[in-house]
Amino acid sequence: MAKFVIADCPYYAKAELLADYLQKNLPDFQIFKITQHPDVWEDWLKDVCEKNKWSHKNSPIIWRELLDRGGKGLLLGGYNEFLEHAQLYYGVTSSMTTEMMMVIAQENLEAHKEKELKKESSKDLVSPLQVWITSASTPAGRSLIPILVSGEVFGSGTVLSLTLFDQQRAEGDLRSLAMEVEDLASPLLRSVAVCTRPEEAFRQAQVVILLDDSTEQEVHSLEDCLRQRVPLCSLYGQLMERNAQDSVRVIVGGKTFVNLRTLLLKRFAPSIAHNIIAVALGVEGAAKAVLARKLKTAPSCIKNVIIWGSISGSHYVDLRKARAYKQESAIWGPPQYSRPVLNLIFDSEWLKKEFVTTLKTLTTTGKHFGGILAAHSIGTTLKYWYHGSPPGEIVSVGVLSEGQFGIPEGIVFSMPVKFENGTWAVLTDLEDTEISKDIMTGMTSDLIQEKLVALGELMTFQPYQSETEVAKRDEEIFSISEDHQEECRLSNDLEGKTARH
Repeated sequence: MAKFVIADCPYYAKAELLADYLQKNLPDFQIFKITQHPDVWEDWLKDVCEKNKWSHKNSPIIWRELLDRGGKGLLLGGYNEFLEHAQLYYGVTSSMTTEMMMVIAQENLEAHKEKELKKESSKDLVSPLQVWITSASTPAGRSLIPILVSGEVFGSGTVLSLTLFDQQRAEGDLRSLAMEVEDLASPLLRSVAVCTRPEEAFRQAQVVILLDDSTEQEVHSLEDCLRQRVPLCSLYGQLMERNAQDSVRVIVGGKTFVNLRTLLLKRFAPSIAHNIIAVALGVEGAAKAVLARKLKTAPSCIKNVIIWGSISGSHYVDLRKARAYKQESAIWGPPQYSRPVLNLIFDSEWLKKEFVTTLKTLTTTGKHFGGILAAHSIGTTLKYWYHGSPPGEIVSVGVLSEGQFGIPEGIVFSMPVKFENGTWAVLTDLEDTEISKDIMTGMTSDLIQEKLVALGELMTFQPYQSETEVAKRDEEIFSISEDHQEECRLSNDLEGKTARH
């Protein structure tokens, strides 16, 4: 069986009539037609000939394929060569007049134009998801973009339109990144744009991803670090309130003052406040990795680790609900079989000291939240937000407290949630979630003071001290907590400046 491919124009009409007759009357004769607009015919013909190493200049071009479409083709030539082939092999000729040929050729051109218009119209009906990324040229942004356009986050049928937003001085980096993103040739990426004009930011945004930002002002203290979060968060909040779609979903990531930045955005964008959350999966993933190394299993086999408190500062890693799957031991079960993590770690001293110290070091140095982990955490959180979190699994997210679990209202606090039907809900029905008064007070005190200092309602930040610490340091009157001191240093590193404390 052979396939004949005919590409236009205007003698295409005469060849088409002959080919249709042969296909109708010969069972093993198959025709495949390609129509091209006259404006692009020459360029298209040149590409086809170069690809197949043919030499042909006139219209139409006809070739024979012994295999299915896409197989090796044998060039026949134009209409005259095709007519000779039909006469020689099939004893068939054409009696179409030149006048009739030109009429049909015009009809074919009109049909082709209509087909292209319908194609473009149907393409426009699929509105791309408008995704904005701030500080996109950071390592986290560069790692995140391929994840977003892969189809893993929003779905394999969701087309995206990306906009990379940053300050004017970053425009060169953004444009280089935009060209690199285009080179991905992702079928789910409709367009990628660059924006450095604040008044145009977040127009029609449906998803906004805020990464670590930087300021141009020099920082002298922790209090300065906190207060300098306000102007940018105020600007972003007001822009999203004005320009973004009402149902926009905003996700805050990074490794500096994540809870505070989320709180400020909610304050300055009240109409979309419920749809602004902070990513905590980076800290959760780091805890799972440390546990997995201890249990000699994979981090993905550790589930339901809860992160309470400040994502980039003082937090509590709760293992009371954590379970281990596929863990090598004397007891084995089906894939869904799991055991409580606390029942598998018999070294209580390791949990109290080494486990806590390791995570604290990762948090204070920022090493737990490099570009790859930050991107994966944001992508996974968005995936859960759009498609739901795994049934029965607990996810940690920074959300505004409404008094759940005894947490003071009005601060953004990482707590257990589930994603379902395009929204999230705090898992207030969890049992055995009480946290000691000292630990809870320590976490909430820091977050409350961050808020008050940033808004100018408190002049200095006083780190929380437990009763034991007060007894040991009854002569100490002021200290900058290690978490916040390092967080301030990380912020300064992002700004390219040295903080002086």
